[in-house]
Amino acid sequence: MAGSCNLNWEEPNLTTYPGNPYPLGAFYDGHGINFALYSESATRVYLCLFRPAPDVPHELIEYARIRMRERTHHIWHIYLPDFEPGQIYAYRVDGPYDPKNGHRFNVNKLLMDPYARAITGILEWDDSLFGYDIQDESPDKDLTFSTVDSAPFMPKCIVIDSENFNWGGDTPPNTSFHETIIYELHVKGFTKLNLDIPEEIRGTYAGVAHQTTIEYFKKLGITAVELMPVQHFVTDRYLKDRGLTNYWGYHTLGFFAPDVRYSSSGTYGEQVLEFKRMVKRLHKAGIEVILDVVYNHTGEGNQLGPTLSFKGIDNKSYYRLNENDKRFYFDYTGTGNTLNCRLPNVLRLIMDSLRYWILDMHVDGFRFDLAATLARELHAVDRLSAFFDIIHQDPVIGRVKLLAEPWDLGEDGYQVGKFPPGWAEWNGKYRDCVRDYWRGEASMLSEFAERFTGSSDLYFEERRGPTASINFLTAHDGFTLNDLVSYNEKHNHENGEDNCDGESYNRSWNCGVEGPTDDENINKFRDCQKRNFLTTLFLSQGIPMLVAG
Repeated sequence: MAGSCNLNWEEPNLTTYPGNPYPLGAFYDGHGINFALYSESATRVYLCLFRPAPDVPHELIEYARIRMRERTHHIWHIYLPDFEPGQIYAYRVDGPYDPKNGHRFNVNKLLMDPYARAITGILEWDDSLFGYDIQDESPDKDLTFSTVDSAPFMPKCIVIDSENFNWGGDTPPNTSFHETIIYELHVKGFTKLNLDIPEEIRGTYAGVAHQTTIEYFKKLGITAVELMPVQHFVTDRYLKDRGLTNYWGYHTLGFFAPDVRYSSSGTYGEQVLEFKRMVKRLHKAGIEVILDVVYNHTGEGNQLGPTLSFKGIDNKSYYRLNENDKRFYFDYTGTGNTLNCRLPNVLRLIMDSLRYWILDMHVDGFRFDLAATLARELHAVDRLSAFFDIIHQDPVIGRVKLLAEPWDLGEDGYQVGKFPPGWAEWNGKYRDCVRDYWRGEASMLSEFAERFTGSSDLYFEERRGPTASINFLTAHDGFTLNDLVSYNEKHNHENGEDNCDGESYNRSWNCGVEGPTDDENINKFRDCQKRNFLTTLFLSQGIPMLVAG
């Protein structure tokens, strides 16, 4: 039950030291835990400690609130000696509540550490999660101030020991780009209904690492799995209210934490070990792990969204705000907000996250969702942006596979063929051309030949070869291969959006009948079309990508 936040806690009788500003996050050094949080405009920061309630399963109680008094270069820090991994924590941050100038501090709201390595629990939607009075009926309700404590409904952060895993000589497969075949999959969806996998691990990291799954990968011939978002994410309230969920996961809140919903082994840090075991087993089978990452926005939405982490830690220091009225957010992503990659602390967050997944979690590459957003400087997409510069000079990040979804929803957002050397791109022009060719669109042969032979019109000018092109026919966001040959129109009738969601122009052809049919000739022709698509994909120059299912 939510109530007001008591700000008159007495300082707990705990020994504390000043600690260090680096590394950011919660770091266990073998003797205690150092906590460090970036906030430029905060006036007070409180470290909140939790433990399980003695008589209520799965409930956590806040037993200590410690004011962090040390501040170095806008980083608040403290050290707790003799504390160990497994400690549950979060923050409260105080400062001005002045939305028109970009400040949305509210000490009544419990906040997740942006650098948390593990997160327990999932968001339970409640009015207390909003920094303003959501029941206010005025159009300016986001200017009001909520005094209700959000802690009971928030996930909590877990301190882990990053050294507590035996990699046993794990080495990355380092498959060359020209030999790579990518398989895009959803961790839960890929094994949830597989009866050959033990029920208790279906739909989890352990399910992806099961021998049955690996044998299937090897038989299929793929060399890399591209996991749809596994960084901890939230489900939008409007979906939850309709009995739906954010299944895909493109609404990140914890950029360092593997999502707890895909764990079969536990929720208090065990999910990190399970993820590592999955990577280790896949590597042993010669299969690389690529993560689909969403650094362009967070799950906090716009000015009417909840206060869960960045917005309450220092809204102005993380998000791109309207220059004329900082109450509002720039939205190049269609989600309500955009992380401000022009700011050094945001770039540091992204780079630290990428390095962590490479060095600590041993992943082999990343696919950047709406990557054009990350390259926006003032407003235009700039291939000389700070994001590209810092990626290229980094000796850790620069050596792994970097894949871009080369577009966003902003002006001039379609950037296929315009990313710098060192990047491969989802080639949307390849997808569109091959679909049009096999449905018989006129005058497609010339472009088909260009796409089939590596799309040199897109990449040759920058001396980028065919491996700059990720060739694909289908992906998670659109028609399946079977849909392409079965429907002329979309039919998204079962998810409560009145068929308004999803792309309406899919360049598909139903082969004569809309949807499933008993006509044997049409079914044979559809199977032939599928073979045409797949043969084209695997004979084309470039990197082929299949989607699971």
